[in-house]
Amino acid sequence: MIAVLADIHGNLPALEAVIADLQQRKIDTVFNLGDHASGPLWPQETLTFLMQQSWIQIAGNHDRQLVQQPPATHGASDRYAFERLNEVQKNWLAALPASVHLPADILLCHGTPADDDRYLLETVAQGRVRPARWDEINQRLAGVTASLILCGHTHMPRIIQVNDMQLIVNPGSVGLPAYSDTAPEPHVMETGSPHARYALLEKRAQGWHVELIAVPYDHQSAATQAHHNGRLDWEIALRTGYMQA
Repeated sequence: MIAVLADIHGNLPALEAVIADLQQRKIDTVFNLGDHASGPLWPQETLTFLMQQSWIQIAGNHDRQLVQQPPATHGASDRYAFERLNEVQKNWLAALPASVHLPADILLCHGTPADDDRYLLETVAQGRVRPARWDEINQRLAGVTASLILCGHTHMPRIIQVNDMQLIVNPGSVGLPAYSDTAPEPHVMETGSPHARYALLEKRAQGWHVELIAVPYDHQSAATQAHHNGRLDWEIALRTGYMQA
């Protein structure tokens, strides 16, 4: 059985709750799809834990921004993490691959296979977010033929069967259940609950069996940490799963 995590964003209590849930299951492999540390929570402590794991881990857009963009251009979440990570941790982030194609015909990516900052399964238009159509998804896959594609980035748990040969799973976010963004235009993503989320996959005779898991945890402690660090937007998101209380 495979566990798939994504978008931890330095939320150590949420990650610890997911790990505790995993330990009650027969997990063979863990995949971690990026955006490990960025945010006003516990970036250094989260990376200390992740660097000790034997998981298959890739970089997300925020991981790339942390180590490749000049610090003066960082947004508030990246800046908070950058100022607290040590050089060993930054080097670890810099060495992570952007995607991994496994022999079992499984592709790991953060956004789309070609762009870690683009949505694969959602489309933003006129400030609204809707599920992407098959033709849009196929364009974003750009000819990728892996039978199982695992992606993150949007924080929205989704299972999409593009055709009889291709399944796409987004496990949702371990650490941040809602956020706002300005690209490609202003919009919000909201799951509607403060749970830590991940996915379980098991290959069976009929195909991939997928479970989207929502784990309760002490989200109030994470919200308090965000409040302490001056991030009201994160505090509301962590408390409620929405961007407005």
